[in-house]
Amino acid sequence: MANNLMQLDPFNEIAHFSSLRGFEDFLKDFRLRPGFSNLEAEPRIKMDVSETDQGYIVKAEIPGVKKEDVKVAVDRNQITITAESKHETEEKKGEALVRRERYFGHQSRSFTLAHEIDDSKAVAKYQDGILELSLPKKAGNSGAKMLAIT
Repeated sequence: MANNLMQLDPFNEIAHFSSLRGFEDFLKDFRLRPGFSNLEAEPRIKMDVSETDQGYIVKAEIPGVKKEDVKVAVDRNQITITAESKHETEEKKGEALVRRERYFGHQSRSFTLAHEIDDSKAVAKYQDGILELSLPKKAGNSGAKMLAIT
């Protein structure tokens, strides 16, 4: 019977940090999403920005938002897109209301461009959840100035 006993060393795992590896893997894959799978998450504004010699074209996805709830601000080379989301769902079984949920949220996305924008010629169009911005560069602005090193 004495041969079947193992010696316990309580500090062995701490010394090798082997017990922490499992905890690190647990945190890497940890998400709250499965517990809240029936709730809809707030959508994010996803964008594509392309540059030409004349200006920038920005395409931003803002699904489920009305045109009047989208705002675009241009401040020199700083662009801010804001949208107010309103989402309501209702579930009925026969005449009885089983569930009703509402979501009201505010989304915002700001970014800085390399050149100042001529805001008097900037154009914004919104159709089918896509915001398209045409942002012409301000004349005479060549972006970052290169300094001569003496």
